Amino acid sequence: MPSLETVSALERRLNATIPQQALRTQVANRLKHIGRTAKIAGFRPGKIPAKILEQHYGMEARQEAIGQALQQSFAEAIEAQALRIAGDPEFVVKTTDWNAEEIEYSATFEIYPEVVLGDVTVQVVERATYDLSQADVDNTIATLRKQRATYAVVDRAAQNDDNVTIDFVGKLDGVVFEGGEAKDYPVTLGTGRMMPEFESAISGMTVGEVKSFDMTFPVDYHGKDVAGKQVTFTITLNSVQGPVLPEVDAEFVKSIGIADGDVAKLEDEIRSNLEREVVRRLKGRNKEAAMDVLIEVAQFDLPKALVQWESQRLMQQTVQDMEKRGMAMKGMQLPAELFSERAGKRVKLGLILADLVEKFDLKAEPARVRVLIEDYAQSFEHPEEVVRWYYADPVRYQEIENLVLEENVVDWVLARAQVTDKAIEFAQLMGN
Repeated sequence: MPSLETVSALERRLNATIPQQALRTQVANRLKHIGRTAKIAGFRPGKIPAKILEQHYGMEARQEAIGQALQQSFAEAIEAQALRIAGDPEFVVKTTDWNAEEIEYSATFEIYPEVVLGDVTVQVVERATYDLSQADVDNTIATLRKQRATYAVVDRAAQNDDNVTIDFVGKLDGVVFEGGEAKDYPVTLGTGRMMPEFESAISGMTVGEVKSFDMTFPVDYHGKDVAGKQVTFTITLNSVQGPVLPEVDAEFVKSIGIADGDVAKLEDEIRSNLEREVVRRLKGRNKEAAMDVLIEVAQFDLPKALVQWESQRLMQQTVQDMEKRGMAMKGMQLPAELFSERAGKRVKLGLILADLVEKFDLKAEPARVRVLIEDYAQSFEHPEEVVRWYYADPVRYQEIENLVLEENVVDWVLARAQVTDKAIEFAQLMGN
């Protein structure tokens, strides 16, 4: 009879046996299968004697048979014990005599933990709120105007949003350093392309003016020769062009994609888009706050195998993201340990969510899934096509279903925790 040992909180060890006769039958069947196509000098395929097949392929057939038998025996024992396995078992075959009547083995594995939640009702959740204003709409239009600005020569000192050209010479200990000199170099002030001290020195200068100043480069600056060192720059301002913003008229509105040039339609569309984005970002912030509560009140051990798998997944995802940004990552492996803390949190949260959904029947109702899909589709030119796209693929539909499940869990937490509303700034909400 199989026996089960408790190794640690989640680790178990199954001790069991496999009848030798079952293995012999499997080995014989495998050798017959191999013999149909095997090529051995002096014999035609399908006509090779069993003894010859045994000599050439016996070890291979035995290893395959024992592997399959271990998996089958383990699965039957686990089903009988009604255990939920987390990760793959580690098998050890203890019998060395292949003629023994039984093959003894052990399988060490982890089980899923019992999720234990503390008292959510004593937890405080700060729920972010924001009311969209006309100023937000106006500021968005102002940004669109800046993006479509033209530039004209101005007779004044340089200031933020200006396009300027400069000559500059940078010296380290009196010597021009590599990359420290340029002629008619273009700079748009206020974009952050240049270091703040550099832009600050240009601001307020007039055409033809020459200015010298000292500046210390950051320690982590990409130019190793000057990283963490003080240099002296001399700047000559050659030209200043100020932005000319377009008027908010029919031509401007058409350039944004509203065919009839109706300014009111532009404002309505911007307001509608901002409202959707505000709702989306508030949901994201409040979901994170609710999930933090669940992480805080839940106390249970995590299966090491699941954390390792998630660490690997996060590592591979990071490498792929870096490659998409143009970084040379071919053959490079990031240590999975870098992601273990984040992976542990994600695994823990996943187990909590699955447990809550099951215990409190927080399933994703089709009507709510439909609402979320349609809401998301509104940001596209042809929403109906986006809706069909989601319903055409079970995997894509499942992604939205999972989001609804998360929303249900957030609602569950907020209905029980001590919730306080806190209005936040628009820039803070949008991450600016």
